[in-house]
Amino acid sequence: MPRYVGSADYRHGTSETLGVLLANLGTPTAPTTPAVRRYLAEFLWDPRIIELPRPLWWLILHGVILRFRPRRSAEAYAKVWTDEGSPLLVWSKKQRAGLEKMLAASLPAPVHVALGMRYGEPSIESALEELRQANVRRLLVLPLYPQYSATTTGSTFDAVAAALSRWRWLPELRMVTDYHDAPGYVDALAASVREHWAAHGRGEHLVMSFHGLPRRYLESGDPYHCYCHHTGRLLAAALGLADGAWSVSFQSRVGREEWLRPYTDEHLKALAGGGMKRADIVCPGFSADCLETLEEIGEENAGYFIEAGGEGLSYVPALNARNDHLGFLTQLVLKNLRGWPEVSPGYKPEDRAAQLERSAEIAVRAGGR
Repeated sequence: MPRYVGSADYRHGTSETLGVLLANLGTPTAPTTPAVRRYLAEFLWDPRIIELPRPLWWLILHGVILRFRPRRSAEAYAKVWTDEGSPLLVWSKKQRAGLEKMLAASLPAPVHVALGMRYGEPSIESALEELRQANVRRLLVLPLYPQYSATTTGSTFDAVAAALSRWRWLPELRMVTDYHDAPGYVDALAASVREHWAAHGRGEHLVMSFHGLPRRYLESGDPYHCYCHHTGRLLAAALGLADGAWSVSFQSRVGREEWLRPYTDEHLKALAGGGMKRADIVCPGFSADCLETLEEIGEENAGYFIEAGGEGLSYVPALNARNDHLGFLTQLVLKNLRGWPEVSPGYKPEDRAAQLERSAEIAVRAGGR
């Protein structure tokens, strides 16, 4: 028999709330080799991430990768770790708090926002349990991946479905799958670039670097590559950039398999080798700064650019907890909540409370719970 959580939680008259699950990739709990090994073991074992036969991949993962990569990755994490912890988790907590505050100001009904990471802590399962304890009966899942991929948004759905499969009483459920072309998102990106130019000067070229994927994922039907290029074109248009003044590239490749091209490191070397001295780089696919933006782009790739003859590569920070970013996310949530009672015209929390109280009285008279 399945073991359900919350199997005895239903009570007539219990007040209901709206819930939002804010989800991102995840982070190790510490910049140490053991912590990074645990994180990578969970991350790289996901079949959405590595589409290889499980027995073969288990041998590669445990026989090779987890023997060497955790130490190198831990050294990289140590470079960006803050007194508050992992940058991704720090920013994600601020995004959660900011979104909940803006939603509370926009809705007459209670709303609870929980943060869950696909890998590591806080887990998606623990975030859903937090929402269950708050009696969330209508739930919106918002993965913070602007460009859909099976490796990110698809994997988030898998984790949500796996956790909910053990719930006896399921909430109404909706999910945002992407927002790569949403005007508010593009406007926030453009504003962040303009502000960076105003503060640090403008380079000769703007590189838009997205996380890479194996090319065969594109050939198998994943829309991520197309969505990245669409975002790039929209951002370039919003900034008024001419052809040749901007480019799209893909970072973070692993192994010998061909990934989406051009590769960011090779692309930057080619720009500098061709005589470019100063360039700017932004990472539109990352909603919050993390190892891949701060260390891989801000340090490693900036070094490649200078080694190849450039004078400086200036990184434009992720949207993080900017007001325009949080404002956009708030509007995105409100759009996807339409049709539910709490966002319907004329909804009054006191009317709903009275209805629940009457239900409880009827249940007592009928001998129910």
